[in-house]
Amino acid sequence: MKQIILSFLLSGICTTLFAQPETAATFRIETGQPRQTMEHFSASDAWSMHIIGLWPQETQQQVADWLFSTENDADGKPKGIGLSLWRFNVGAGSTEQGKASEIASPWMRTECFLQADGTYDWSKQQGQRNFLHLAKERGVSKFLAFLNSPPVYFTQNGLATNTGRGGTLNLKEKHYEDFARFLANVVQGVEKHDGIKFDYLCPFNEPDGHWNWTGPKQEGTPATKKEIARTVRLIGKEFAGKGIDTQILVNESSDYRCMFATHMTNHERGYQIQSFFCPDSVDTYLGNTPNVPRLILGHSYWTNTPLSDLHDIRCQLRDTLDKYKVDFWQTETCIMSNDEEIGGGGGFDRSMKTALYVARIIHHDIVLAGARSWQWWRAVGGDYKDGLIREYTAPDRKSGRVEDSKLMWALGNYSRFIRPGAVRLNLSAFNKDGEPIPNGDTDPTGLMCSAYQNTDGKLVMVVINYATEDKEFTLDLSNHQPHTWNIYRTSDKEGENLVPVSTTPSHTKVEIPARSILTLVTK
Repeated sequence: MKQIILSFLLSGICTTLFAQPETAATFRIETGQPRQTMEHFSASDAWSMHIIGLWPQETQQQVADWLFSTENDADGKPKGIGLSLWRFNVGAGSTEQGKASEIASPWMRTECFLQADGTYDWSKQQGQRNFLHLAKERGVSKFLAFLNSPPVYFTQNGLATNTGRGGTLNLKEKHYEDFARFLANVVQGVEKHDGIKFDYLCPFNEPDGHWNWTGPKQEGTPATKKEIARTVRLIGKEFAGKGIDTQILVNESSDYRCMFATHMTNHERGYQIQSFFCPDSVDTYLGNTPNVPRLILGHSYWTNTPLSDLHDIRCQLRDTLDKYKVDFWQTETCIMSNDEEIGGGGGFDRSMKTALYVARIIHHDIVLAGARSWQWWRAVGGDYKDGLIREYTAPDRKSGRVEDSKLMWALGNYSRFIRPGAVRLNLSAFNKDGEPIPNGDTDPTGLMCSAYQNTDGKLVMVVINYATEDKEFTLDLSNHQPHTWNIYRTSDKEGENLVPVSTTPSHTKVEIPARSILTLVTK
């Protein structure tokens, strides 16, 4: 028997029961019941754009159009998914070390603006910087800089990976202040030389990872909460002293469970919400630190299966966030080995199988965990389920070709139409007899629906049909105002990627094919 989850939200507290959700016949958008304000949908340039950003212009332009464009073609079909924020990986210098970096793949190494003699070379990370400009040209106005490791000149082992060390920050004691100055210099230097302002900085990435970032795979460092707090306070002081208003964000946790409890680690790297945002946590409190908003970041890896975890962990996260009045961004995920429903992470998948699986994650992160921003890991990847776009690279890595995916366009069902500043609205579900269905907007094996209102007043509704049969529903509004909706669909049909398929008035039945995603937008 399938184990399906039905949750009841009572006074903001999640309780969990296991039952088969009843099929909804009507969804009513509660226009007078706003939830969180949405900020950004995003992906990162990591492990790709330092190479692809140096490819021929035609290929770069195609990738940029797919990722950032908000234009439509002559038939009204979106040219791209309209990401509104772009993540830039600030490098630690493993590229300059080559094989001595102990990171085997050149794709996973990065250059560093800082040089060994203490000077800065602003010609570094050229391919990534090219994509900063391509994003800006297509209307992206917000940029986030994130690090996996301090510069190799500052680390305890002289590497950007944690090989040979334990679970503490790979940063020499004498270089804490140097690291803060480096980050201030990068923010100011990129703005001066490229005209791109980093609105956000994430100085740590998955510091609670139980694997402790040992090589030879990638850059990364663990850190305890005390080390993070010390570093962030120094960065805040440095930014304040230099008049930098870039927001400093914590903590890009590797697992939601480390944000409200512990998971495969100890208390030194768990209970992050409580530790960073409760004044009683004297050693780690960041609520009064310059440039640090009351916002915490986490990654949804390892929490997406089974369905009970997909639901319960997000409810626990939401309860803790609400208790301490902290906002939340989901800032990185891709398919991993435990995502067995779709065959794990190995092998790129252009089909709706991965697209629907990820859409289900997006829905749960936004609706249950209350995420204000949702961000994918790599914008471009290889033969693994970690890229929105698949690259096929020539042996010399100087050129190649790219393919889109249903995954990319499924993200676009959200990102292209839910714009920064949109407010999520509650949805009520009713059965065919007009009786309410508790949390009927979230059937993880059937229909999942969420609704939003953009700053221009337009309403947006995203509907996922995870089932293997066609469904239909009636769309209603609590204020009973008449609207005409444009409907865009992504399905496994070749070329059906955010395709405008029809228009419909409110209060009429809408059909959604099996294994497809609709976005409805008022005219």
